[in-house]
Amino acid sequence: MSINTKRLDRFISENCQINRKAVRLILAQKRVSVNGLIASDIAMIVDQFSLIVMDGKTLQSNQPYYIMLNKPIGVVCATKDEKHKTVIDLLKGKYDEQITSDLHIVGRLDLNTSGLVLLTNDSRWSERLTSPEHKVGKCYYVTLAKPLTSDYINAFAEGMYFSYEEITTQPAELRIISPLQAEVILTEGRYHQIKRMFGRFRNQVVVLHRHSIGQLNLDETLPLGDSRNLTPIEVINITE
Repeated sequence: MSINTKRLDRFISENCQINRKAVRLILAQKRVSVNGLIASDIAMIVDQFSLIVMDGKTLQSNQPYYIMLNKPIGVVCATKDEKHKTVIDLLKGKYDEQITSDLHIVGRLDLNTSGLVLLTNDSRWSERLTSPEHKVGKCYYVTLAKPLTSDYINAFAEGMYFSYEEITTQPAELRIISPLQAEVILTEGRYHQIKRMFGRFRNQVVVLHRHSIGQLNLDETLPLGDSRNLTPIEVINITE
């Protein structure tokens, strides 16, 4: 069972400080509803977004949030930082503090990388996006200091071995746009991975910008530093 799900009887027991035997009776008396429906099964599984009401009192009514942010260079993907502005700082004033305190970042970008960042309070959704088995692609536009050749395409497709971590990267797709520009699609997110992969060719990354995750493209009408909620269709379709 996921850490974000639990049995209904356990939820009520923990939240109301009553024993499981008493919970069984409460459910039999039809005093509890889950998502608007009377609940009687003690083994019913609920999650962090289940609306749970007992005797007319709401025990839980959390709302999921899925937010797209256009991250500028110079902002860190962190909840707190003593030196730099964070992505959470960019949300302040637009979202309540209670909401921002529950958010986590889905796939971080480093200080000098711009583009699409996702934030959510739904850990099951973020796990689907970041888990290696789902292989959700993340697309980046890269500007380089030196011209590209077809050798880069093969090297990225084969994966690269990094002795420090003793790992070989997953195959990555590289498409040359112009002599100094490329699009790179990764299905993983190793530390400074794109910069290190181009570093094998002694080619410095000058500009790095993430423009999509899965089927979700950065909203080009969204100004740098601004954010918006994802639509229900975007939330569902991102991993399709």
